[in-house]
Amino acid sequence: MDIVFDQKLIAGNRRRALRQGDPNSAFLLDIAAREMADRLSVVERRFEEAVELHGATGSAAHQAMATGKIGHLTRIEIDQAFAGPGETVVEAEPEKLPLAPASVNLVLSPLNLHLTNDTPGVFIQVRRALAPDGLFLAAIPGSGTLQELREVLLATEAEMTGGASPRVIPFPDVRDVGGLLQRAGFALPVIDAESYTVRYASLFPLMKDLRAMGMANPLIHRSRKPLTRAFFLRAAEIYAERYCDPDGRIRATFSIIYASGWAPHDSQQKPLKPGSAKARLADALKVDEHKLKQ
Repeated sequence: MDIVFDQKLIAGNRRRALRQGDPNSAFLLDIAAREMADRLSVVERRFEEAVELHGATGSAAHQAMATGKIGHLTRIEIDQAFAGPGETVVEAEPEKLPLAPASVNLVLSPLNLHLTNDTPGVFIQVRRALAPDGLFLAAIPGSGTLQELREVLLATEAEMTGGASPRVIPFPDVRDVGGLLQRAGFALPVIDAESYTVRYASLFPLMKDLRAMGMANPLIHRSRKPLTRAFFLRAAEIYAERYCDPDGRIRATFSIIYASGWAPHDSQQKPLKPGSAKARLADALKVDEHKLKQ
């Protein structure tokens, strides 16, 4: 397994963001939480035992509970400091689920799986923790997220130093997430993505929001050389040149992949076996059937 992310740094970034307590920076998590709750609300069943994995503010947990679809929900976090008033969270590392096999009916993962080194292993742990016919619902930042910032930082560093190092983390695409669901053994997988454009006065408020989200660069192979003020001033100029709207504000793209999968159960629909069809496609289409020439 390749170690891409510095988990100690990620934990430190999240704790620092929590201490700063900027509620305006939680907008992306709130968007994902609302979307996950909307998707949960249309599921025709109730989930007696649910878990939220590392949801930071607890927005996903609270909005999911508001759907009336959940009996009891447990939040899992890296630290008790993430618990809200009157709450208690179960402490665990992001890549280790403290859940017994087949012990829960619903697992919610809001915007945390893009920072795991062993993401396939986490998916497998979730699958094992779900009881038969249990649901996994995740929101994962996907490819295209912060693409403008990635290109600007690379261009700035290449211009000023003649080289470049990774400044924005890699994000998965829809196919990656679909493959992870299948590999972990989930049934009836559904994956789609939504992109959101957020506008800022300049690069600097964007960078401030990312720090307040706990999203400072956590790559193991990140450059340890501090960036200068001149670097960021030039990056702001390039950003404005390339991604500025007529009113002078810049654009930042956030793409979120929404994924769901079920723990297999005999009651679920299954694809028909090859050759088991009872009707011919040609009859359904009302056309003549012709054999292909060899």
